[in-house]
Amino acid sequence: MNILILSAGTRDKVVQYFKKEIGDRGRIIATDCSNLAPAVYDADAFYLVPRITEPGYLDVILDICKKERIAGVFSLIDPELSLLAKEREKFLAVGTTPIISDYELVETCFDKYRMFELLRKMQIPTGKCYLDKEAFLRAVDAGEISYPVFVKPVRGSASIHINKVYGSKEIEVLYDLYDDLMIQEYMDGQEYGADVYIDMISGKCTDIFVKKKIKMRAGETDKSVSFKDDKLFAMIQKFVEECGFRGMIDIDIFEIGGVYYLSEVNPRFGGGYPHAYACGVNMPAAIIRNLAGEENEVRIGAYRENICMMKYNEIAVRDMNGVEIVP
Repeated sequence: MNILILSAGTRDKVVQYFKKEIGDRGRIIATDCSNLAPAVYDADAFYLVPRITEPGYLDVILDICKKERIAGVFSLIDPELSLLAKEREKFLAVGTTPIISDYELVETCFDKYRMFELLRKMQIPTGKCYLDKEAFLRAVDAGEISYPVFVKPVRGSASIHINKVYGSKEIEVLYDLYDDLMIQEYMDGQEYGADVYIDMISGKCTDIFVKKKIKMRAGETDKSVSFKDDKLFAMIQKFVEECGFRGMIDIDIFEIGGVYYLSEVNPRFGGGYPHAYACGVNMPAAIIRNLAGEENEVRIGAYRENICMMKYNEIAVRDMNGVEIVP
């Protein structure tokens, strides 16, 4: 059984985890558009590929799947997830299963306002959102929301172009500068992250790991501590199963006054997943079992509390003599 990890970038740990779990049963193949992506050198084989926006990119990936007899494929970057979900049948036709949720669900995850509407429809607490700045300003005047608020792209990731604003003048400036913005209520509470796995065969939520976020950097969790709450587990399980998610997803949550509010949902491994793996929440093993046709048992909350994760910097040094460097 061979697995393909697309756009591996700097996610060395994820590649290492899959190599460990697959052992001598298969190979881990990685791709990236740069040969300075350190994670690719942890894989059994590496392919330098075009950027995902270039014509013919999909054909290159499908050719790799055929050549390497890839059983399952997933990506570690947001822009590629919609492609995998949309072209699912093309991957299945070459014997490769995309490890990703349904296309419309993936698109909903990347459209923050659509996700807001979905959560509200499901009666799951979430922060107020506005597309129309005039409607937002009327809500401020009516006392329905107050500053500060976040102004962010409707579609976006890695905290790019997110601004915390304190008045209407800033709102006007940002709406003049950028298109497709939304205004989101500032959630002034404790932030949590949940690493969740939904079995690709049964559709059951089998794993939930929750971490209390202590420090963030560039939109990713830098320091965190493992946390448990059955009420939160039940809310997450209901949400992911009713929506029909599959595979691994990452959820941002806020707790304010004893109430949990779901915020953003990312249908991929989150940047803080190494914390979950270190605590025994083994999603690579769950994926490998699913690809082998086996369902996973439900192990929600099967980890210890108060285990801390602390990220730190590391470097990779490689001799590139005789090789063209593709940054």
